[in-house]
Amino acid sequence: MTLEAQRTAGALAGQAVQDDAYAGEGAGGPALKLSHLDRLESEAIHILREVAAEFDRPALLFSGGKDSAVLLRLAEKAFRPEPLPFPLLHVDTGHNFPEVIAFRDARAAELGERLIVAKVEESIARGTVRLRRPTDSRNAAQAITLLEAIAEHQFDALIGGARRDEEKARAKERIFSHRDEFGQWNPKGQRPELWSLYNARIHPGENMRVFPLSNWTERDIWTYIARERMALPSLYYAHVRAVVRRGDLLMPVTELTPERIDDVVEHVSVRFRTVGDITCTAPVASVARDPLEIIAETEFSDLSERGATRMDDQASEASMERRKKDGYF
Repeated sequence: MTLEAQRTAGALAGQAVQDDAYAGEGAGGPALKLSHLDRLESEAIHILREVAAEFDRPALLFSGGKDSAVLLRLAEKAFRPEPLPFPLLHVDTGHNFPEVIAFRDARAAELGERLIVAKVEESIARGTVRLRRPTDSRNAAQAITLLEAIAEHQFDALIGGARRDEEKARAKERIFSHRDEFGQWNPKGQRPELWSLYNARIHPGENMRVFPLSNWTERDIWTYIARERMALPSLYYAHVRAVVRRGDLLMPVTELTPERIDDVVEHVSVRFRTVGDITCTAPVASVARDPLEIIAETEFSDLSERGATRMDDQASEASMERRKKDGYF
């Protein structure tokens, strides 16, 4: 991106945030006009309240990542000043970035909400998850731990922060996404959602995954973060990190992902577009240090955040869909 193009995109992004902030003012005035973000926010709040009304034991998936942080902010707006009508749930691979886990715990404590942590490590100890090597990616294994948490706590609905623009399989999914008694998703058996009417009926043992951010884009998320002045883990912003190149990806050099004998370690200014299992999450080269600069960079990216940063999604075009059919988020 040229400097001139970056400045232009940054100016446009800043104007979009200002427009959204202005459109949200003056409630009750005769000329009130909902902005794009206001409409997305209103839809998400409606969905969250539908979940609270329709299900007996829902939970909100909260990892400490940017999408789940936005989802949690929306839940605050939907239900405050009362406590949230559901606990927070995180499936912890044990290979998460420490900055994200620290943010997760601090945010839950700040709100005074119950946080349930289901650990892949415990599934490994039980023998329900088996890996070839201790350093293997545990991303797919989260599905087993999630299903175990659903059974243990008898959750009938899980609210997640997935968006349709992230990946092809997620683009196929409804907002209320039915799972059978085995936690499986059938992409050909989804329920219609005409006029924003959601069918929440399930049989005992079945489960619903609900995605209030389905219609949001990565740009919407960052614009909302800017408008709401939200805190996030520092990994999302540019910082210098030791990396090695794996094809088109930059992989962080960590205890779980050490350099190989023939690797050339570089120290590069990077940021993470998505955070997850360290063993399969790559940063991107970046100098963006705030949400507006990130929006400017995003305008010129031709890859989705998962396509640009998640090694497990690049195994094949159907990787995510296979995982979702097995119970993944």
